[in-house]
Amino acid sequence: MRRTTLRAKGQLTLPDEIRKAAHLEEGDLLEAEITADGILLRPQKVVDATRAGYWTPAAPGDDRVAGTQTDAARMEALAAGEEFVEALRARARSRRTGSS
Repeated sequence: MRRTTLRAKGQLTLPDEIRKAAHLEEGDLLEAEITADGILLRPQKVVDATRAGYWTPAAPGDDRVAGTQTDAARMEALAAGEEFVEALRARARSRRTGSS
């Protein structure tokens, strides 16, 4: 168990090993909640507002999943690395010529 000191304006420093274990970086958002056992801090992931429409809640317990019919229509399954590279080349050629 590690200790930390509460500083002016309610600031505290989380020990390095806790920050690393929780994958926390400077500027990360944390949600604070009072529980029966004490104070619980939960890291919060922020989605860019310009992309927020692409994220929808999944079934309870699942991670959030991206999904719209527009996204599904743009997806293409490719079997191997060379097939992927050729698809990228074809897409680049069509953009240069202005065709879809």
